[in-house]
Amino acid sequence: MVLKPHMVTAGCRVTGDYGAFLLLEPEDGSGVSMGPQRVPEPRTGKNRAHVDFPAGDREVEVRRLEGLGATVLGEQEVHGLRWTVLADACGNEFCVAG
Repeated sequence: MVLKPHMVTAGCRVTGDYGAFLLLEPEDGSGVSMGPQRVPEPRTGKNRAHVDFPAGDREVEVRRLEGLGATVLGEQEVHGLRWTVLADACGNEFCVAG
């Protein structure tokens, strides 16, 4: 399936289009931003969701989450956007960006 902005932007505006993922923000400026992303692996069961959370100080937030049981899986940077990939205690992956 091809990810197209009109498929995921109801009530949001695209503030960044990075090819593999979009950065979406609420049109009225309230609420949270989202970054839907394509992944290369095929779906093997239920639909997958991977959540990215923004943080004012990414490193401080990552340390806080590690203290709560999260595991750091890696760090990424694309087009000046930097994020840390983590897994919760059940192995669910998520990112902290900032």
